[in-house]
Amino acid sequence: MSLPSCKALSQFTISGTSASTETAPATCGIQGWADLPGGPLQSIVALLGSFTDLLAFRSTCRSWRAAFSSYPSKSRFCALLPPLLVRPNIPVRAPDGNELRRWQVIDLANPKTDLCCQIPQEICKAMHFAGSSYGQLICGLRKDCLIVDVFTGARVWAPPLPLNEDTFFYSGMLTAPLALQDSHLLVCVVSSQHSVPASLLDWSVGSDCWSEIQLGNSLIEQIVEFNGQFIAMDSYYRLYTLSLGPQLGLQEMTTVWWDDNDMHGCPFRRPWLVVCSGMLLIVDYYLSVTSSGAPVNYKAYHLDMSTEPATWVEVVKLENDAIFIGGDVRSPPISCMSPGRWGGRSNCLYYAHYRQPWVLHGLGDDVDAVWDDSTDPGLGFKRDWYIQLQPFWVYPSMFYSDGQQ
Repeated sequence: MSLPSCKALSQFTISGTSASTETAPATCGIQGWADLPGGPLQSIVALLGSFTDLLAFRSTCRSWRAAFSSYPSKSRFCALLPPLLVRPNIPVRAPDGNELRRWQVIDLANPKTDLCCQIPQEICKAMHFAGSSYGQLICGLRKDCLIVDVFTGARVWAPPLPLNEDTFFYSGMLTAPLALQDSHLLVCVVSSQHSVPASLLDWSVGSDCWSEIQLGNSLIEQIVEFNGQFIAMDSYYRLYTLSLGPQLGLQEMTTVWWDDNDMHGCPFRRPWLVVCSGMLLIVDYYLSVTSSGAPVNYKAYHLDMSTEPATWVEVVKLENDAIFIGGDVRSPPISCMSPGRWGGRSNCLYYAHYRQPWVLHGLGDDVDAVWDDSTDPGLGFKRDWYIQLQPFWVYPSMFYSDGQQ
């Protein structure tokens, strides 16, 4: 549901997460809107149906901004609205004919709205992408690790890594929004010296040191939060529970695939985890054997933790959810409920691509029904580790500040 009063009260130009008010309420002939009490204003926030409307509301005046900031359930928008697609290094033609490079931000609910992010270009040129969490981009190079807000540009530097200079950031994530006292930054780093094992490092945000676990011959590829605990997946696709205190630790989980008790190893080639509608899913693809229809097929399995050991069970259909994924392995997948609210499709995977904004794939039996035959099959799917930042999906950090002024 859009909010006409927001747009009547404020003509705004969107840039990052801010907008400039050019028309005062009195000019529009509406008096007293800024003096509305917080209760009714927060009731309006609950009805907003797009990121653009949220920006308009937040930017109308100081009291409306305060009402949004103190709204106790902003994180609900992460389930109800699609994530924003951030595309770096998009070529555009300048008036003088020269080609320029710019950031492009797309809101699937309002694709014609021009949005901007605030990631400095020099950061992406000088540092490598390590991951993203809670609206923050995680970058690293040698001993340096930086957290930068995608839409405000605010930066937080972590202490130097307790390792040698030549390290590669294999993955990175935050365990909570930066504003919370118990937020931790986790990074998996690899040394160019093959005799040195990979490490999982933990920085309690605001402290002056790192905790470390040496990983031996495996690497932590992904960490997700599920039902109040952190689940890590390594490069052999084994699962672990991760504990932050009293000391950093990993405990391997025993899982079996389907109902075959003899199949303990992961049968997929490059799967990834995503939390969706209260389920922990693992998703992967395989190449189609037919010459027509979708070039790749996707299947999802959820982890049934009511059994001992836990069992992966096929999910035939995601009834009311969509999944968003980027091309870089370090780009975390995101799920969204009720995509029909903003014109999206359920039981689908939105894959961000550098050659076109996204490619839509159906999951399971919907694979051929969803696939657009006019789409280049070469855009099917590929996840890897890239030196340059690839397109990724993100929710702004303001969605993770429930009840905070």
